[in-house]
Amino acid sequence: MLNASLRRSGGSLIMTIPPSYVEQNHLDAGSRVFVEINGAELKVKPGRQRRQLSELLAATPENLVRVADWDEMPALGAEL
Repeated sequence: MLNASLRRSGGSLIMTIPPSYVEQNHLDAGSRVFVEINGAELKVKPGRQRRQLSELLAATPENLVRVADWDEMPALGAEL
């Protein structure tokens, strides 16, 4: 089990994260993490990195076949 320390910053407490966890999960300052509180237990998990639109578009195959009338289809869920 790794140890972490707490320190005060304004009205909050900040937890240091061991370098081995940071390296293992490819984290950096500003990385998003999920925090789960279950009674006295605190779980920290790496968050999913949000990709930029430019990255998503660059990864789209150029020969992609579009579905006819795709842009005119009604929304079915929480797409918007």
